[in-house]
Amino acid sequence: WATWCKPCVAELTAINEEIEDWQEETGVKFIAISIDDSRSKNRVKSFVRGRAWNFDVYTDENQDFKRAMGVNLVPHTFLIYKGKIVWEHSSYVAGDEQILFENGQEGYACYRIPAILQLKNGKILSFAEGRVDGCNDFGNVDIVMKSSDDGGFNWSEQQILINNRLSQVGNPAPVVDLHDPLFPSGRIFLFFNTGTQSEQDIRNGNGERGVWFITSKDFGMNWSPPTEITQQVHFNKHTPNYEKDWRTHANTPGHAIQFNEGVFKGRIYVPANHSTGNPQPGFNEYNAYGYFSDDHGKSWQVSEDVPIASSNEAIGTVLPNGELMLNIRQQNGTTKRRLIARSNDGGQSWGSVYFDPELITPVCQSSLFLFQNAAHTLLLYSGPNSTEERIRMTLKASENNGATWPIKKE
Repeated sequence: WATWCKPCVAELTAINEEIEDWQEETGVKFIAISIDDSRSKNRVKSFVRGRAWNFDVYTDENQDFKRAMGVNLVPHTFLIYKGKIVWEHSSYVAGDEQILFENGQEGYACYRIPAILQLKNGKILSFAEGRVDGCNDFGNVDIVMKSSDDGGFNWSEQQILINNRLSQVGNPAPVVDLHDPLFPSGRIFLFFNTGTQSEQDIRNGNGERGVWFITSKDFGMNWSPPTEITQQVHFNKHTPNYEKDWRTHANTPGHAIQFNEGVFKGRIYVPANHSTGNPQPGFNEYNAYGYFSDDHGKSWQVSEDVPIASSNEAIGTVLPNGELMLNIRQQNGTTKRRLIARSNDGGQSWGSVYFDPELITPVCQSSLFLFQNAAHTLLLYSGPNSTEERIRMTLKASENNGATWPIKKE
């Protein structure tokens, strides 16, 4: 930072307002390093005292440290953990979070079920359900998308990807197939559901849920017609396996998965859930499961059900050891903990199923993502840090594949 840099001063002032809470929660030490040169370095001490910043400030008047860290522009922030840079960011704009989908705007009363995807060329695609008349799950619901070519600073106009007229589409679950030799730049799959009646009506045996996908081979510029795979992955009364009597169905919500290494390399995997037979108390007719393809979407198979009654919305990731992990909502809410299912055979069966005592939750969906860079590997979880309400959104991180979650930020 520098005294003459207005964005620097704004960022440091904002950090000063939060630093005591950060230190109490995480023990973080924050250091500000001024690059003011010999002409302005004498201003630094009085400048800092005048603002009562509650952190250490050093000077780098010859900018040796700046060059050693590869900094070109200020402000530039580094997050260092155990001697390694695990995150960095340059520039600052106050309130530089962006609302991509705002209720009551762009033709929709409500937006729900977001998903985001970064492509091989750096482009970012963001998806959501656009609910025309209100926030109810069933009704006139479309799937909409926005894109960014500059790392998320600017976004395109909103595009309607799927409009099922006055009926429902939803649960967008995107993934990029990076292992199909026919599409060396990657082909995007966007999985979604259709519904003809409300969830409760379908639980009662009326109406049906469908499972579909569309694809794009040009980074989301154009999309294929929808392909229906209901008969392969959801065994309701309208499919050849009607005797199974599956009724409701929902993808994720969140992202789908591709295995990038090992014996299952190339497998596309979609976490999902379904109900079976007549409604039971506590939604105990629900089970999480997954469906997958080993031939780039030409054919599909299903996993075993996760053997816990009322297992519901699920999201997953492939761990560094090749194991698939699902993180699952328990719909009856009896444990107030996230359900974990782990698989060593590519998500076909479940070797370890347990409730994680550190991941408290109300009845709610959460998110799971494996973050990897040259310096660090972190399994990231986000969800409400409460057993009763959807409040206290918290990011938790694990360095041991989810055995413990020592890093927390509310």
